[in-house]
Amino acid sequence: MSEVSSQLPTEPISAVGVVSFLNKAHDGFYAVAQTTDGSDADLWKDGLFKSKVTRYLCFTRKTGPEVVVDMKLIDIKDALPEGFTPVEETMDTKETAMRKRRLCVKMSPRAAAETAIYDIQITAKSKYHLVNYTCMGEINNMGLWYRLGDVPKQQASQATSTITNSEAPASTASRRTMNRPYYEHQGSGTYTMTALDDVPFMISEKFCGRKPKEFQYNFSAERSIAV
Repeated sequence: MSEVSSQLPTEPISAVGVVSFLNKAHDGFYAVAQTTDGSDADLWKDGLFKSKVTRYLCFTRKTGPEVVVDMKLIDIKDALPEGFTPVEETMDTKETAMRKRRLCVKMSPRAAAETAIYDIQITAKSKYHLVNYTCMGEINNMGLWYRLGDVPKQQASQATSTITNSEAPASTASRRTMNRPYYEHQGSGTYTMTALDDVPFMISEKFCGRKPKEFQYNFSAERSIAV
């Protein structure tokens, strides 16, 4: 048994591909150049002859809308597993990715994924087992392994918290306006707005004995004194 690393990367893998040349991997992609014991991780070569054609697995952890949730390595004649997409061509030269086997990848929206693949390793001999890793298949006497991990949901929680906090001042202001008068300073003077401002007043019928103009004058005078 062999252990690569006990520490899980911070981000899950968001895309997987195959390249013909190690130096032609796209920006942000990591090419698996060696097996866990330091041997060449060329996926095209066989055990007898060294071919001029080379193929290397590569992947990226760039944050995107989707993540890789599963991978399989099947025979070229086998039916494609449901929900999986085959890696048919190399990313750099658009040539056939593999000659004997076919790499299949299953994607999922990041928000809907509970677990995703965080790391990929290649072992020189298929009998080796990597701790905390799952074998997706074998090719040219090499084993391809991946490691699963939980997809963090922190972004959704932070977004909810931000919305809640942004609504708090509006709610506070609303309660303040409803429960008590609101005071506002303008220039050098002070203007006081009370709950009685802009409220229409009607004279009750029991005061009909008094003249309407007299009553209106007295009420206005009282308000002037209060201000």
